[in-house]
Amino acid sequence: MFTLAEVASLSDIQPTYRILKPWWDVFMDYLAVVMLMVAIFAGTMQLTKDQVVCLPVLQSTVNSKVQPGTSGKAEFTTVETTAGQGEASMRTASFGSTPTVAPDISLSGATSPQYQTTESGQEPKKEQKDSSGRKTNLDFQQYVFINQMCYHLALPWYSKYFPYLVLIHTIILIVSSNFWFKYPKTCSKIEHFVSILGKCFESPWTTKALSETACEDSENKQRLTGAQSLPKYVSTSSDEGSPSASTPMITKSGFKFSADKPMIEIPSVTILDKKDGEQAKALFEKVRKFRAHVEDSDLIYKLYVGQTVIKTVKFIFILCYTANFVNTISFEHICSPKVEHLIGYTQFECTHNMAYMLKKLLISYISLICVYGFICLYTLFWLVRIPLKEYSFEKVREESSFSDIPDVKNDFAFLLHMVDQYDQLYSKRFGVFLSEVSENKLRGISLNHEWTYEKLRQHVSRNAQDKQELHLFMLSGVPDAVFDLTDLDVLKLELIPEAKITAKISQMTNLQELHLYHCPAKVEQTAFSFLRDHLRCLHVKFTDVAEIPAWVYLLKTLRELYLIGNLNSENNKMIGLESLRELRHLKILHVKSNLTKIPPNITDVAPHLTKLVIHNDGTKLLVLNSLKKMTNVAELELQNCELERIPHAIFSLSNLQELDLKSNSIRTIEEIISFQHLKRLTSLKLWHNKIVSIPSSITHIKNLESLYLSNNKLETLPAAVFSLQKLRYLDVSFNSIAVIPVEIGLLQNLQHFHITGNKVDILPKQLFKCVKLRTLSLGQNCITSIPDKVSQLLQLTYLELKGNCLDRLPVTLGQCQLLRKSGLIVEDHLFDALPSEVKEVLNQDTSIPFANGI
Repeated sequence: MFTLAEVASLSDIQPTYRILKPWWDVFMDYLAVVMLMVAIFAGTMQLTKDQVVCLPVLQSTVNSKVQPGTSGKAEFTTVETTAGQGEASMRTASFGSTPTVAPDISLSGATSPQYQTTESGQEPKKEQKDSSGRKTNLDFQQYVFINQMCYHLALPWYSKYFPYLVLIHTIILIVSSNFWFKYPKTCSKIEHFVSILGKCFESPWTTKALSETACEDSENKQRLTGAQSLPKYVSTSSDEGSPSASTPMITKSGFKFSADKPMIEIPSVTILDKKDGEQAKALFEKVRKFRAHVEDSDLIYKLYVGQTVIKTVKFIFILCYTANFVNTISFEHICSPKVEHLIGYTQFECTHNMAYMLKKLLISYISLICVYGFICLYTLFWLVRIPLKEYSFEKVREESSFSDIPDVKNDFAFLLHMVDQYDQLYSKRFGVFLSEVSENKLRGISLNHEWTYEKLRQHVSRNAQDKQELHLFMLSGVPDAVFDLTDLDVLKLELIPEAKITAKISQMTNLQELHLYHCPAKVEQTAFSFLRDHLRCLHVKFTDVAEIPAWVYLLKTLRELYLIGNLNSENNKMIGLESLRELRHLKILHVKSNLTKIPPNITDVAPHLTKLVIHNDGTKLLVLNSLKKMTNVAELELQNCELERIPHAIFSLSNLQELDLKSNSIRTIEEIISFQHLKRLTSLKLWHNKIVSIPSSITHIKNLESLYLSNNKLETLPAAVFSLQKLRYLDVSFNSIAVIPVEIGLLQNLQHFHITGNKVDILPKQLFKCVKLRTLSLGQNCITSIPDKVSQLLQLTYLELKGNCLDRLPVTLGQCQLLRKSGLIVEDHLFDALPSEVKEVLNQDTSIPFANGI
């Protein structure tokens, strides 16, 4: 037995897909139901009442129907019956040479047999009489036999199988009409579409978005009026999705700048709670994925066209063969069964009692099929006339503010065309979830609900420069409450593709540093004016140069610019940073990219630059001649540029104070003699290279105060290094140095000495003559003992000894007044072996600040 729930579920199939059934499909479904009822009615009548009634044909009637040209002479039998007598006189007749006996029959009377008793007392004889009293010699069982035989022999096949054919054809038509709802590869897409469409239609966000359209339209004139007063370099395009709104158009002759127009706040017509907002965001994601999944094929369209063609061909086939058989259904039929040896008659005249009804049903069926076929032809005409694989939301864009609703294609377009036949309001409300503008509005509402002022205040921290900093990561936009943090110094926006800086940023009077990491932020005109006058430091991280906001190149008061991204990719080959020429107040330029040469147009701002940093991520920097024009550069960093020698262009930088050539492939530094022309050079960083020796010409750099040679391949330290009397910082860590020369005692100004990770086994006593040492790194060597003269280093605050071969520590460590346990890097067992009074001194707290110089 079927449960009520199982039966009830069958009724849900039709309502589920009704929005995808245009009027012709609905009409054809009803026609199919009527045809099914015709088949069932005709079949029921045939099973209960269908039969034929047959009577023997008189010979005179038969002979009169002999066709012309029949050979032989026909003789007729005359039957005479005397009224009141029960006997029939018979005459012989012959057709050809075969004699036959013709019984008395009645063509209009009853066929029930009569019984007579013979005079001899024998069993009664069964006789058949007509209405005139003529007798036949057939009994009732013979008539039943003849009726059954003639039903199969004389009755046309179409009269017998008409109900079953109608049933089969109707079932085929019904299956053809609904096959696309059942086929797995189309059914799954249709189910998802209907489900998403229903949720989009009923979503509160749809009502809110469409209701706000009227408010936005009323403000259009004000927007256009306000836009006319903007500067010429500000684009007033209303298309937020256009590339010109976010992509800097950098050309050889200059660039174009576009900033967003001031947004007019529109009051919310309805209130969207958090649950509805989350549901709407989920719908946007579902629509996006469904579109990507369905637009790549046109299987649903092809299947629908195919099943329509099949129904049309089926209609033509049914109409053709049915028209030929409509006249074969008749009331009278002549039957000639080959049973003369059993009954004695050769032909019978039969009547079909269902002929009239079947003929009327057949005519009704033909009428239904004709109507069905005309509808199929109209459907084919509709499929051909309209480009159903393309769908435009032009009307929706005109009636709403969502001008970015994209046109769709393939199966997605076909499904929307089918929905329009049901109700165009579905497509209009569905289009809201295809608009990025609509999605951004929803994100903005949800974002402001989630990120309140109190929550943002909890994320504000202090950075290394003791500035208040806020870092927002992977949000859908910039919360409005951010601009209420008026005391914020640094704002970091990372992976926020729809970031928008509104006019409220003018409240943030302390803001001087902005970070845009993969964040092509748009700004309103008022916000741009504020940033142009107040912003001092800007960090931009990008994958493609299009992510660099165009307004960046108009920040005329900008002092520091950090560009991190690929400037040498296929998309950016023509990029030369030409737009930097407008940044006349730029002092620091930091470029982390993969350049093969320094862009020539950087020299447009070179006279103003005081610091240039290029981190090249392993790409070899070939052309450096443009460096000669940077006469005011005081700090130069060329890191990871695969340099093999010190570039000669550096020797022309007369104002250079710090040079950093970290992480290159420099093997020899013989060119260091040319540094004697750089009178102001105080810091030289040649670390993380492949330098094997230091030339004696290093003595010519008289003013050198910091020398970084760590992570190279040095085996010795020449005495020339220790002739640099102003040297305060010396780092030769992670080399292969085995001996510290005794000349180190000449460096009376040395404050920081790092020789970690070498092969030193003995510390010269002259080392402890450098009484200004504050940082001494001796870890990871082969040192076996520390001289007691370490007590002479009264300013020592950091001492690294871990990783040596020490068996004890000198007790005189306690005399280093500024050294504490936190600044003593040594194994625990060595520290524990010290006398208690020494440990007590080292464990004392001190408020005296120290720097480790690392």
